[in-house]
Amino acid sequence: MIQAKNICLSFGNQTVFDHISFILQPHQRIGLVGANGTGKSTLLKAIMEQQILDEGTVMVTTNCKVAYMPQEVVLTSEKTVFEEALATFAEFYALQASLPALEAAMVNNPTVADIEAYAHAQQQLKDYQPSALIQETKNVLNGLGFSEIQQQSPVSTLSVGWKMRLVLAKLLLQKADFYLFDEPTNHLDIVAKDWFLEFLKNSDCGFLLVCHERYFLDKLCTEILELELGKGTIYKGNYSAYETQKAQTLFALERAYEQQQREIAQKMATIERFRASASKAKMVQSMIKEVDAIERIVLPPSIRTIRFNISSTQRPGKIALTVKDLSFQFGEKKIFDHISFEIERGEKVALIAPNGTGKTTLFNVIAGIYPLQAGSVALGHNVHHALFAQDQDKVLPKEKTVFDYVMGSCPRKTEQEIRGMLGAFLFSKETIHKKLKVLSGGEKNRVSMVTVLMQNANFLMLDEPTNHLDMQSKDILLSALKQFDGTIFFVSHDHDFINHLATRILELTPHGIESYQGNYEEYLYQRQFRLNPEGAKSTPQVEVKQAASDGKQAFEQRKQAKKLEQAIERLETDVKAKTEQFATLEYGSPEYATLEAKLISLRRNLEKSLKEWESLQIGLDNSN
Repeated sequence: MIQAKNICLSFGNQTVFDHISFILQPHQRIGLVGANGTGKSTLLKAIMEQQILDEGTVMVTTNCKVAYMPQEVVLTSEKTVFEEALATFAEFYALQASLPALEAAMVNNPTVADIEAYAHAQQQLKDYQPSALIQETKNVLNGLGFSEIQQQSPVSTLSVGWKMRLVLAKLLLQKADFYLFDEPTNHLDIVAKDWFLEFLKNSDCGFLLVCHERYFLDKLCTEILELELGKGTIYKGNYSAYETQKAQTLFALERAYEQQQREIAQKMATIERFRASASKAKMVQSMIKEVDAIERIVLPPSIRTIRFNISSTQRPGKIALTVKDLSFQFGEKKIFDHISFEIERGEKVALIAPNGTGKTTLFNVIAGIYPLQAGSVALGHNVHHALFAQDQDKVLPKEKTVFDYVMGSCPRKTEQEIRGMLGAFLFSKETIHKKLKVLSGGEKNRVSMVTVLMQNANFLMLDEPTNHLDMQSKDILLSALKQFDGTIFFVSHDHDFINHLATRILELTPHGIESYQGNYEEYLYQRQFRLNPEGAKSTPQVEVKQAASDGKQAFEQRKQAKKLEQAIERLETDVKAKTEQFATLEYGSPEYATLEAKLISLRRNLEKSLKEWESLQIGLDNSN
């Protein structure tokens, strides 16, 4: 059990915690949410005694094993990845490491003590069930995306992102009672995220989770702890339930605030009216004390949102992009081979694959960042594209200001248009003159998105567009991209973003490209059906089962809608043809009456089909 009692913390004039109290039980699964700067990471550090509090206490019961994963951690090790992960079982690892010396002592005239020490070590190893520990370590590393080659590579050769994956693996192997996770999915691809989510769902541990992915907070959490204005409030249910409750609470608070302001204004008007009257002085002083004693209702700061409208300028041909027989390699290492696919006008296509399979390389070849080695990439007729790159530090000139960079990148736009768009993306009159090198990750993201959206392109290529964005900003961006009337080709590891934006999924596999119509849940269903036509009965992944089930329903609805669209097209053609035949018939003749009856029947069928199609579309839109 973790108990916080009246904890207080301030940084200068900023109050972070104002007498917050709560109790966390080992079985609870809680999402920790709040705007930037409300103290989410600080609270986790306070629980781990890495942050000194001004007042209050945090206690962890001795029988509760707590493990903590910060956003960033420095991991240095001379071991291989597998050895470092296995070293989580410290006593077993130390015992195993001592064996070579004990075995060497047994070679030349071992003493009785040597023999006893060796026999004791062997018995202890047997008690640890080494094969089970080794297999468990491999399972976790495999689940988080480490290949066999990577597992035998030195930790020192890993990138920062892969080192963070290793830290997560070591934490999960600890089998703690309660975990404190600070953005654990930051360095995971979508496949590893699926595994991690399933691991947590099937484990017995509880956790306090900081995460900017709605999908995780909805699928994993049964409670939400919100930090706001120095206070902590617990809401029952997942993130979607929290949003509903929060909206209701905020509505009631706003009404109460307005009522309180009216009452204060009335009292102040009375005070001012009689302030100069000697006979009313006692009453005035009494009312002033009443006003001063009122506990003011404080509204939370309004969420600053991105507001913009994207529209393409020119209508392209039917095919927006054609990729044919594309191959690429770095030196002797082949990344992908003979990749071919097309993207049609108006599609919103997500490219997905585990890290290391060449997804970013393929995207960069198509975007023209990497040169063509074999095959072809062709944009369709009248297609004008704009690119959002993943690593803003590499593409943004550090010494330029925000305004100068956007102005130089969008020469056809006026100064007023650029200032307006920057303002819509939360850049004030002052911050547009900041140099790009001092911006946060989220600010750099928004600068690049401004330049992309001001190109008036009809084909957007977006590589991880939601990086560093909070959930409110993701929602606004998602809404705008869904309304965009052009074509989108994007890479993302955000489940919710893919599920609500994609109309088709392209999966890059070692054997080529696989295409799946629909969103991410429909992709899961279709993929499972391809692998196992009997259905998902044999898979142990409960979460994937549910997603696949949801995807199956949407997939069947989309198939039905497609059939209706074809039927509607035929009916409209027939109606037009029958209508034109009236010109050749005499009004009131038997032929005229027969044709009129057929036309009435056709129109009724057309109206019925249109209603069915609209109903299906509403269902599909709601599921997205």
